[in-house]
Amino acid sequence: MAKGKNTKFKSILIVVVVLFVIITGGLLVFLSGLGPVDNKNEEPVTVNIPSGSGSSYIVEILDENGLVKNKTFAKIHARIGGYNSLQANTYIFTKSMSVPEMFKAINTGDFDYLSKEKLTIREGLTIPQVADAVAAEMPFSREEILGKWSDRAYLKQLIDEYWFLTDDILNEDIKYPLEGYLYPETYFITEENPSIESLTTMMLDMMDKQLSEIKSELEKNKYSIHEILTLSSIVEKESSNVSEAMPEVAGVFFNRLNKGISLGSDVTVNYIFEKDGVELTMSQLNSDNKYNTRKFTGLPPGPICSVNIKAIDSVLNYKDTDYMFFYATPEGEIIFSKTVDEHNKAVEEHPWTEEQAE
Repeated sequence: MAKGKNTKFKSILIVVVVLFVIITGGLLVFLSGLGPVDNKNEEPVTVNIPSGSGSSYIVEILDENGLVKNKTFAKIHARIGGYNSLQANTYIFTKSMSVPEMFKAINTGDFDYLSKEKLTIREGLTIPQVADAVAAEMPFSREEILGKWSDRAYLKQLIDEYWFLTDDILNEDIKYPLEGYLYPETYFITEENPSIESLTTMMLDMMDKQLSEIKSELEKNKYSIHEILTLSSIVEKESSNVSEAMPEVAGVFFNRLNKGISLGSDVTVNYIFEKDGVELTMSQLNSDNKYNTRKFTGLPPGPICSVNIKAIDSVLNYKDTDYMFFYATPEGEIIFSKTVDEHNKAVEEHPWTEEQAE
């Protein structure tokens, strides 16, 4: 009897071992089928996942792009893997990635694997220059972009969407309505076919984020957001090369505003004629354009360039001094003065042009 029991036990053990080998082997085959097509191939493969794609269809897309080793096993994994938030987008994968790695990236919309176009908008750029930067990277012309950004129906829609945009931007004296509102930043565009509207939203959303963090400070200020951005843009242009001087430059402008003296900023005159530099003609300085702060007191109708949070903060937290003038020298220094005689002396000692040196 003992011998029979022993034989039966051995038979069961053999069956268990065989089943274990079969299951383990099957699992290894299954896992291998989910593995990379080519471990050493790091060449990028662009994959577009359309909106509404299910897990099985995504496997088909991956397979068509040569990224799947075993389509049947991949579909089984996709079905039982718990992927419940698969995100449409354009992804960059490689043949060295496994099916689970790719599905995880698609399920989370992993930024590291998204196809990205880089768009850099620098502080200090005017709206035409921003349009040029966008046109250089995107399939839109400068004229198309500027046309959209001056479309009053579109602008009114944006005013309804963003708390910081007001009817101030529709003022007939304003040169470019969205001037100063498109936040300068390096953007990564992950849409397959971005539109001018979606790019505009991206830049306004960033401005929204920046301004929302200081919203209470903005609401307590006696100046409107439009006025703060306007002055911030002038400070940006006047002191971009000496950014640490921004609060002091802003302080000079507030002193002049408080005394009813014109801001006397040449950069606002440059804005009228869409130029840079220090040489201005008498006819330009005498322009009747409302942006001419050499002629008119108070703030111009709107911002003159894109501004970052540092320039905005310098206006909100300006340095209180007795200075009424400042002068940016060719050497990259800003000299502050209390009197016009002190200011003229600074100009004479650090001339930009031959005329100033005479």
